[in-house]
Amino acid sequence: MKVLFACGGTAGHINPALAVATELRRRVPDCDILFVGNPNGMEATLVPRAGFRFAPYRSMGIQRRLTWENVKRNAKSVCLLLTARSRAEKLLRDFAPDVVMGTGSYISAPVLSAAAALHIPCMTHEANALPGVSNRMVAQKVDKFLLAVPEAEKHLPPRPDYIVTGNPVRPEILSADRETARTRLGVRPGQLCLLSFGGSLGAQTVNEAIADVMAWHVPAGKLHHIHATGQYGVELLPRLLREKGVAFENNPNLDIREYIHDMPDCLAAADLVIARAGAMTLAELTALGRASVLIPSPNVAENHQYHNAMVLENHHAAVVIEEKDLTGEKLAAVVRELTADPEKLRQLGLAAKALGTPDACGRITDELLKLYEARKK
Repeated sequence: MKVLFACGGTAGHINPALAVATELRRRVPDCDILFVGNPNGMEATLVPRAGFRFAPYRSMGIQRRLTWENVKRNAKSVCLLLTARSRAEKLLRDFAPDVVMGTGSYISAPVLSAAAALHIPCMTHEANALPGVSNRMVAQKVDKFLLAVPEAEKHLPPRPDYIVTGNPVRPEILSADRETARTRLGVRPGQLCLLSFGGSLGAQTVNEAIADVMAWHVPAGKLHHIHATGQYGVELLPRLLREKGVAFENNPNLDIREYIHDMPDCLAAADLVIARAGAMTLAELTALGRASVLIPSPNVAENHQYHNAMVLENHHAAVVIEEKDLTGEKLAAVVRELTADPEKLRQLGLAAKALGTPDACGRITDELLKLYEARKK
């Protein structure tokens, strides 16, 4: 069995494909798996690190903001686009896969289109509630179209067989033990644990609001707060805390770092999470049933994080604060209200868990294998 995965651009496109490929290799050890992606993208690092073969396929997205640099970049994108189909067909003929799977990046659309034209069984997976342009382009070409949430279907061209599978969640997220994690992280028995993060770079607005949250709860010492500042918040947050007179250094109730490398433990320990609304973050929150305050990033394609977050809020599974409405005072008030009401936290968590699909990786792999079996008949 030979399977080609087309993905790239962001971790939200790459990690689901890696999760499925890992599960596929577990079930079919001799499966020949090849990933294709941009040689300059993060996929060129993440895929080999995960133990899979990688083939370069040059492609660039179109930049919507009009600047001179983007005009030059878009000219290169158009040149690559003109040869995208022929390069994809050559790649497919050389590898001769039995099945092709994409995950909705600008890499996947030309590869899936070429696979459909060559009558190679193909499928795609959409991680967000608002599907991206690439997946909308191939919606009526692929043999199977998988959705993370049913709300995505209303944004797609009509077809009778959209399949809701959820988003893959890393096994270590699901298996982390809550009490062990809380002990390791220094959370006292009976203490509420607050986890907050705003992405690897760190959003200034999120860090500024978190400083006000800490200024409220640190003097009382009731919460254990784990916060990832991100790259741009490493110096910003400590400065803000000093300005507010918050005793944060050597405080056992504060765990401030640039990046969270032990997310399974941190999520297991948390009672309330403050985060962006990326598809993978929400998949983990719902799989574990964690109450959350979501601050969707407005700096993403088509504002898709807002649509992701509203799926949870509409099911009473999260509180959403748009960044344009975010202030430290407002965030602190929301956190104060939630942490003062354990039943409200519990109800948010239960509603989140009802939306979760912890077996999503298995479901997606099942659909891929069904596509392969259908081809053999």
